[in-house]
Amino acid sequence: MWEVMSFGERPYWDMSNQDVINAIEQDYRLPPPTGCPSSLHQLMLDCWQKDRGSRPRFVHIVSSLDRLIRNPASLKIMTRESGLPSQPLLDRARPHSPAFHTVSEWLQAIKMGRYEENFINAGFTAFDLIAQVSAEDLLRIGVTLAGHQKKILSSIQEMSAQAKLPSSALI
Repeated sequence: MWEVMSFGERPYWDMSNQDVINAIEQDYRLPPPTGCPSSLHQLMLDCWQKDRGSRPRFVHIVSSLDRLIRNPASLKIMTRESGLPSQPLLDRARPHSPAFHTVSEWLQAIKMGRYEENFINAGFTAFDLIAQVSAEDLLRIGVTLAGHQKKILSSIQEMSAQAKLPSSALI
């Protein structure tokens, strides 16, 4: 469900299997994808309970989804953003993203290097300019795939959030 709601994003990004196991053991759970209704994220969290006996049975999951389908207004209630970066942090006290020296490095790191020329031609060559990029800007410069737009905007949001952390030095 998380992958569907995130338009196919990798659930644990570039974490190793051992890092994922460690994070889960420390009670880390994936944050809601952008635009995910709170009821669907809560269902995900219920299914991710550490204790097997606390997880909903299949019949309960089907029943929950049926209720949501019959009451589409409930799907309009979105999860509030916590203000924390969307990627997992095993130690939230220290930044987890590497320092990027260039826009090209950043785009390569998020696997969107194919758009490097688009950003340069549009004049988005510094991180202070990147921080102001909107979905409309991405469309204008040729990033037309919704999943790619979402990935780029999420990364920008994450960098902005980390830039506000006192110990962070992204750029």
